[in-house]
Amino acid sequence: MSAEVEETLKRIQSHKGVVGVIVVNSEGIPIKSTLDNPTTIQYTGLISGLTDKARSVVRDLDPTNDLTFLRVRSKKHEIMIAPDKEYMLIVVQNTNE
Repeated sequence: MSAEVEETLKRIQSHKGVVGVIVVNSEGIPIKSTLDNPTTIQYTGLISGLTDKARSVVRDLDPTNDLTFLRVRSKKHEIMIAPDKEYMLIVVQNTNE
């Protein structure tokens, strides 16, 4: 990974309340994570499925449109997902921070 990407991930991780950052490739394989391995695998599997469904909803509503960002907020965490063609960025943040 380039130094610029590493620096960006460190900057995101340093924000208040950020629990973890995961970068996933187009095959759904995590290539960089600040979380432990079991947690990374769990988030990656579940978020990939959710993102695919959300992208389908957006395209079903308007075939010329595409999903660019997804935010899921619960009582404990906020999960921000930025899907792209080659990579997906997942940021998990505490909501009470």
